[in-house]
Amino acid sequence: MQIEVNGKSETLEPMSVAEYLAHADLVGKRIAVEHNGEIVPKSQFEHVELRDGDRLEIVHAIGGG
Repeated sequence: MQIEVNGKSETLEPMSVAEYLAHADLVGKRIAVEHNGEIVPKSQFEHVELRDGDRLEIVHAIGGG
């Protein structure tokens, strides 16, 4: 399947948001995920399945002050 992640096309096997984050080595990082324009709560990462044509935006939290 083809999905778009932060504006770049990726070809993947079907998987959940949680599985994608593990694939992208983002587990445990401070991130926010938007799936097709909707924010995905962390508690739902395992339940949201990615489908062909989906769009993900993944934003990393940056500390500072």
